[in-house]
Amino acid sequence: MALTCTDLRGTLPLLAQGKVRDVYTLSSDHLLFVATDRISAYDVIMKNGIPNKGKLLTALSEFWFTTVLKDVGLNHFVSSSMEFLPEKLQKYSAQLKGRSMVVKRLKIFPVEAIVRGYLTGSAWIEYKKSGTVHGIRVPEGMVESQAFEKPLFTPSTKAAQGKHDENIHPDKTAQLVGHEYAKEIEKLSLALYTKARDYAAERGIIIADTKFEFGLDEDGNVVLVDEVLTPDSSRFWLSSAYRAGRSQDSYDKQFLRNWLTESGVKGRPGIVMPDEIVLETSKKYHEAYELLTGSEWKET
Repeated sequence: MALTCTDLRGTLPLLAQGKVRDVYTLSSDHLLFVATDRISAYDVIMKNGIPNKGKLLTALSEFWFTTVLKDVGLNHFVSSSMEFLPEKLQKYSAQLKGRSMVVKRLKIFPVEAIVRGYLTGSAWIEYKKSGTVHGIRVPEGMVESQAFEKPLFTPSTKAAQGKHDENIHPDKTAQLVGHEYAKEIEKLSLALYTKARDYAAERGIIIADTKFEFGLDEDGNVVLVDEVLTPDSSRFWLSSAYRAGRSQDSYDKQFLRNWLTESGVKGRPGIVMPDEIVLETSKKYHEAYELLTGSEWKET
């Protein structure tokens, strides 16, 4: 069964509900992130979910936070253990176990910190029209899915749910967060991407692009927040199948997007995914987790 909505029955205040995560106020210093099995495409949440998707996302984010990226700046992760939660939440273990993270409560910067290693997605669409990516002039003659000589920091605004983020030139980041923090966000984003890219490459995965988010702690430090390097926030390709000059199969929601488009229901609310789409999408998430962590998925 897929968990598409949490219900803690007034035990904790619900602070926010995103496309996937329900965020609760745990204390003045900490939040509780609960990753549901909801899945969205084209800014619309499907009526049914992908069983265990939230647990996979949580486990993969924890893996990155606590192993590969732990020495690349600060992050907000505190614990994913039920033992860390107060007694009043233990009765909700069926909803929380394996899919919840206690994180530090921070002031969030209004920027999506996107890093692109390859020319694909909206970057490819823009490049074909103007020869630029987020307004950045890049070499002529590039083909779809070609690697950039160096990863590009290509931020966007953070839109409210149901609205579209707006791609912006990196220089505009300073207008949103200030020059000092803009430079630090760019530096950290590129360092995080490079570390993750090199790690994934050794395991047969190309990280074509990814999205980071950052917050500010009380000491003025820029801190990595939200989820990190999951199929929901990144474009993963299988190295052995990669060919420049065409689109690539991704370990993300592309399978679902393709079905929505082919079925003529792209962007329509209230869509129920058929069982075969649920199964195939689930397989993608499982395979990405196992390739990147080197561990077989075991449900908690």
